[in-house]
Amino acid sequence: MQGFAGVRIRESRAFGYLSLFASFGTLICCALPSLLVLVGLGATVASFLTTVPWLVILSQHKDWVFAVSGALIAANFIYVYSIVPHLRGPQEACPPGPAGACRTAGLVSRRALWASATIYAVGFFAAFVLGPLLAFL
Repeated sequence: MQGFAGVRIRESRAFGYLSLFASFGTLICCALPSLLVLVGLGATVASFLTTVPWLVILSQHKDWVFAVSGALIAANFIYVYSIVPHLRGPQEACPPGPAGACRTAGLVSRRALWASATIYAVGFFAAFVLGPLLAFL
C-alpha cells in the first residue's frame, strides 16, 4: 500500500510500533524492577526473574537497550514531525475512506510516539538517574 509521495504506509507504521515496543522493553527490563524494589517488593522481583530469566541478560546490556531505543524514538520524532509534513503536498487529499481517517491516524501515531517517549524517560530515570540520586541523598 502506497502512502504520500511513494512512502510505504506499512513501513512507517512498523517504525512507530518498533519504537513503542523498544521503549516498553526498557521499562520492563530496568524501570519496573527498580520501582518494585524501591517500594519493598524485592521478593516479587526475585520470583519474576526466576520465571523470566532472559530479563537478567537484557538488564546486563541496558546501555545498548537504551541506546537503540533512544535512537528509534528520536528517528520516529524526526520522521513524524519533519519528514512527513514535507512529504504531504498542500493540495494532496487523503485516500478514499471515512472522513477524517487521515487526521485520526496521525493523531494516534503522535500519541503513541509521545507515550513511547514518556515510557523511555521513566525507564531512563529509573535505570540511570535514580540510583546515583538516592546514593547522593
